[in-house]
Amino acid sequence: MVQRVLVLNATYEPLSIVSVRRALVLLLKEKAELIECAEERLHAARTSLPVPLVIRLVYYVRIPRQVTMAPTRRSVLLRDNHTCQYCGASGPHAALTLDHLLPRSRGGETTWENVVTACRACNMRKGDRTPEEAGMVLRRKPGRPHYLAFLLLSEAKDRHAWGKYVFSSAEA
Repeated sequence: MVQRVLVLNATYEPLSIVSVRRALVLLLKEKAELIECAEERLHAARTSLPVPLVIRLVYYVRIPRQVTMAPTRRSVLLRDNHTCQYCGASGPHAALTLDHLLPRSRGGETTWENVVTACRACNMRKGDRTPEEAGMVLRRKPGRPHYLAFLLLSEAKDRHAWGKYVFSSAEA
């Protein structure tokens, strides 16, 4: 059974991870709404409730400060779910590389918006060109993830339902 639940702010930003019990309390007190649930159900004497995977708070909770994080090999691989952003191949940590969309030799910097995960074959095929020049299409536009996203995903390796809330390509 699911043991942990992702809590989103009213704006769908990830806030924390809580137990199923805490999530149910928030739902029953109408402080949160159910966004995603598992197929399993919790049974009580007179009712049956779906097991929550993702809940969203009804009211906005102000986060005191934004923490920024520099893109590292490990963090970019985590953001891209260890998947080549060109062909979709995924594999062992060592089989993947980082690719600069605008190559460093042409003034490209190592920023969240300019670096993606690529398999060695796609990185070699692209070479010292931009994806457009190489005729290659990105699966997802790269962006800066929330710092909290890394904390959440380090605990949630198998949580496919969490991915779309934790990483958003629209973030800057």
